[in-house]
Amino acid sequence: MPVFDDARRAEAREIVARFPAGGERSALLPLLYLVQSIDGHVSRGGMREIAELLGITTAEVESVATFYTMLRMHETGRHVISVCTNVACALVGANEVYRACTDEAGPGAEEVTEDGMLTVHQEECLGVCDFAPVVQVNSANHDRVTPEAARALIRTLREGRVPEAARGSIAPTSFREASRILAGLEPLDPEEVRA
Repeated sequence: MPVFDDARRAEAREIVARFPAGGERSALLPLLYLVQSIDGHVSRGGMREIAELLGITTAEVESVATFYTMLRMHETGRHVISVCTNVACALVGANEVYRACTDEAGPGAEEVTEDGMLTVHQEECLGVCDFAPVVQVNSANHDRVTPEAARALIRTLREGRVPEAARGSIAPTSFREASRILAGLEPLDPEEVRA
C-alpha cells in the first residue's frame, strides 16, 4: 500500500515545488516529516516514495532520515515526549525527569506504551539550555520541568488533553500533527487523519 495517497502525493509535489529548479533535493527533510505525519514514523515505503519523487536513491534518503533524532525510524505513540539529557539539563535534574517520565508512562515507554499513547525519548540536546531541564511534547517545549511536572505532563496526555507549551501559540495535538506542521503544512481535519 502506498504511503502517499493522491492528496498526500499532491502535498509532496507542493513541498518539492517550494525549491528552485535543481534544488529539489532540499525538499528531503520536509518530505520525511510528511511521511512521519502519515505513518507515525519514517517508514521504508515512505523513503522509497521520496527517493522516487526526488530522483535519488533510497540509501540517500535513509542517510538523512537516520541522522536526525527528531525523525523516528520506528513506530511511535500518539504523543512523543522528548527529554533533554545533555550536560546543561543533566546538571539540573534531567535524568530524574526522564525517570519520572518513563515510570509514569509505564511499560514500553521507550518504544510505545501498551495503550499506544506514548513514546518517551531521551534527547541529546533540545537547544534551549537556559530553560533546563527541558521536555518536549510533540515538539513543543516545556521549560524547567521537575520530576513532579513531568508526571503531570504524562497524566494530562493520558486524560486526552495536550499541555500548553511554554512558548508559541501551537501545542500540536499529536506527534503526527507536529510532523505535519514541521513539513510546512496545515494540520488536517480530524476526519482526514489516518488511524
